Amino acid sequence: MNENATPPPGFRWTTIWRGLRKRCPSCGDGPVYRAYLKPIEACGACAAQFGHIRADDFPPYLTIVVVGHIIVPLLVLTEKFIGPPAWVHLSLWLPLTLVLMFAFLPRLKGAVLAWMWMLGLSGNETQGLDAGE
Repeated sequence: MNENATPPPGFRWTTIWRGLRKRCPSCGDGPVYRAYLKPIEACGACAAQFGHIRADDFPPYLTIVVVGHIIVPLLVLTEKFIGPPAWVHLSLWLPLTLVLMFAFLPRLKGAVLAWMWMLGLSGNETQGLDAGE
């Protein structure tokens, strides 16, 4: 994507949706990962480059927010209406939290990578600054 061009609104959501599906943000055909969270350098289908993009800590923060907003209300409602013993809470909520974290993390990272690719960002802290600043 050209850094100076603004994509049409429909393309923005399509790009993010492709990232959520762990597909190439450009064509939607190729996978975005070669391993669980390791992005490939370029799409095998369209040759779009996104291996240089560093999403860093943003996908884990998003994952914590999403999973927290699922688990906490369910835990509170379960405690309020059923009131199970502590061992039931531990055996239910810990595994469910882990499963949701492992399921959401690559999808949210894919969406962040797609968003950054669409905006022409690389995740470099000095990006956009002149050498003299």
